[in-house]
Amino acid sequence: MVTVLDTIANVPRLRHPEKAHRPDQEVLRKPDWIRVKAPVSKGYAETREIVKSHKLVTVCEEAGCPNIGECWEKKHATFMIMGEICTRACAFCNVATGIPTALDPDEPARVAHAVKQMGLSHVVITSVDRDDLPDGGAQHFAEVIRAIRAATPSTTIEVLTPDFLRKDGALEIVVAAKPDVFNHNLETVPSNYLTVRPGARYFHSIRLLQRVKELDPSIFTKSGIMVGLGEERNEILQLMDDLRSANVDFMTIGQYLQPSKKHHPVIRFVTPEEFKAFETIGKTKGFLLVSSSPLTRSSHHAGDDFARLRAAREALLKKSA
Repeated sequence: MVTVLDTIANVPRLRHPEKAHRPDQEVLRKPDWIRVKAPVSKGYAETREIVKSHKLVTVCEEAGCPNIGECWEKKHATFMIMGEICTRACAFCNVATGIPTALDPDEPARVAHAVKQMGLSHVVITSVDRDDLPDGGAQHFAEVIRAIRAATPSTTIEVLTPDFLRKDGALEIVVAAKPDVFNHNLETVPSNYLTVRPGARYFHSIRLLQRVKELDPSIFTKSGIMVGLGEERNEILQLMDDLRSANVDFMTIGQYLQPSKKHHPVIRFVTPEEFKAFETIGKTKGFLLVSSSPLTRSSHHAGDDFARLRAAREALLKKSA
């Protein structure tokens, strides 16, 4: 029997997704609400030195996150493990694509030491896609989680993982290491996948998040999307329903920003009022938490959001008792 997933898997992948867009397409001017100050604080410099001295990679730098100044000033950073080279070429992402280097067995210990030195109460660990590895890097994620637990037992851990597409048993390895939050981003609505996220499969990602809850209901699940990529409002509302059908607790929505002219263009800048409306709608659909604003990113204010998540779950349990 041919399933929906089989059909999607057979859609040809675009090797150069940026060619789906006109190179002469007008670059939209950023509105005032999306502008941020350049990072110049003492805290920023100290965080940068800790990251550099431990020979670590952060998604803050690799993805050109607009919130890097604010987060690094507070000594918050999202560590990107398993190297700087990704095996996929998503049209929205600024991380380099190519043949990755071998895994560094000392990386988990270095990450854990940096977390301890920075005094993080909550840490986010993400990675490049490693389709070259039999488990997609799942065991390395687990080793990083265990190293942090050993170094700073009170630190809560959030992982932002790849989709582990065609990596049987990989998800189970990460879940068994018991992160406090399991995040996997859908990134955009399904109609955009062929041009924006050609190496991924929308319904596989939905199923991945659903499977986390089946394996360990105590783990918070989270997913996020970017808007401004040409999606329709109704598509976003349907995506919300798909996430809720997978029992996802927390959704983030932020404005897509084009890293370079070779990447997918910004089709439009969504207004703060629209973001607020999406937050309200998401809460009515049953998410424990929705973070929706132009500058929202997966790991932005992750520690504060985790505290709000726990409080929301406790309030729900009391209400249903």
